[in-house]
Amino acid sequence: MASNMDTLVTVFGGSGFLGRHVVRALAKRDYRIRVGVRRPELAGHLQPLGKVGQIHAVQANLRYPASVRTALRDSHVAINLVGILSKSGAQTFDAVVAEGAATVAKAAAAAGARMVHVSAIGADARSASAYARAKAAGEKAVLAAVPSATILRPSVMFGPEDQFANRFAALARMSPVLPLIGGATKLQPVYVGDVATAVADAVDGRTKAGAVYELGGPEVLTMREIWQIILRVIERERTLVPLPFAAARFKAMFLQFAPGALKLTPDQVTMLRTDNVVSEAATAAGLTLQEFGISPDSMEAVLPQYLWRFRKAGQFATKGA
Repeated sequence: MASNMDTLVTVFGGSGFLGRHVVRALAKRDYRIRVGVRRPELAGHLQPLGKVGQIHAVQANLRYPASVRTALRDSHVAINLVGILSKSGAQTFDAVVAEGAATVAKAAAAAGARMVHVSAIGADARSASAYARAKAAGEKAVLAAVPSATILRPSVMFGPEDQFANRFAALARMSPVLPLIGGATKLQPVYVGDVATAVADAVDGRTKAGAVYELGGPEVLTMREIWQIILRVIERERTLVPLPFAAARFKAMFLQFAPGALKLTPDQVTMLRTDNVVSEAATAAGLTLQEFGISPDSMEAVLPQYLWRFRKAGQFATKGA
């Protein structure tokens, strides 16, 4: 009887935030894993996630189709996790999110490999957001090349090393007054480990061919409620000042060039105008996280495990700052 060790899974973007969790989930299921990344020498942190020789990093850049085809040689499954949150030089949404997805899908089709593609809730060809339009274009390209592909659309993800809760907590540590953009906008934050489990389940063949799944956490929260949860976890009292979208977009024209937690792009402001939650259609069709038998973890259950370092006295803090 064949085992998962007979199956080679190539993961593009496997060294990133979601990627390391996906690689860990696949390694636990005994798959052979090839990780396609631009800088293999910087992917050494993935090796301890599996057994000796189970995980192998190779050079691949989605902007160069030949490197993607080489990375997919002899693969049984292709997973595309590559994405960017803001543009940088040649790394544009169209080049990476849309055309990059098309490149992986075409190479997967040529190799005869199954495909799992991670997109995002909010992917919409008619969206005012360039990011959302590129996500929709990527999905379309994937299904055109591999009609049986599984598309997974997570809401905003949280977990260690995220650019979501960590970013807000860092801002809260710096200032007693925090701008609140899109305070009434609803999100359904999902734990990155739950998304990784869904990806691994898709590799196992537990998804419907050509289906688009929407993955959300256990709660629908407004941006204000998310801020309040983070502030409770890091035990800091801060004043949240609502910032109109027009003012936020103007501010983002300058902050898009800022480093770290201060960085904010006009496109990100545009995305905050729209709710980011699992649709009623996906729920009715059974195309959600629950379909995988996963009971999603909440922010309040997970955030204390890694946001304690933003408390005034770290993990030993006992009262608000």
